[in-house]
Amino acid sequence: METAKQKTREALEEQGFLLTDQEADTIEVADFGLGRLEQSGLQLFTYINSPRYCAKELVLFPNQTCPEHKHPPRPDGTPGKEETFRCRFGCVHLFVEGEATDDPSVDPPAEDAAYYTAAQEIVLLPGEQYTIPPNTRHWFQAGPQGAIISEFSSHSDDASDIFTDPRITR
Repeated sequence: METAKQKTREALEEQGFLLTDQEADTIEVADFGLGRLEQSGLQLFTYINSPRYCAKELVLFPNQTCPEHKHPPRPDGTPGKEETFRCRFGCVHLFVEGEATDDPSVDPPAEDAAYYTAAQEIVLLPGEQYTIPPNTRHWFQAGPQGAIISEFSSHSDDASDIFTDPRITR
């Protein structure tokens, strides 16, 4: 995990996202309990996560996939997280609910494919963005260079995220 944190900091800094040592210590590495970080995982740095809004940098290593999940309504009745992804580096293959893309550019990890149902592909290149509505199943995968995504969202509550794959822990 420490190696992944260091690689994440280096990837961010190569693209001009400078972190203090204290900030770098807060980089989160998520393998989602699957134990295959290079294939299924995500690295992230959170700038702020207040009750009203959240801003993060999501870092994906080459061809790394963040598993399918959704952000459901909260127990207090407020909608789940709405998030905007803005690609800063690399290429992001984002899949959301909707009409399936006929010939998608990438596939989910083969051993986990049964847990991937969102099939409408949106390809994001640097400077492009897409907003994911609350309670929408989605997953994303980096291209061969890896990717950096700026996420702007309503409050983030990872504990309430629902993953399609029941083996995933957060």
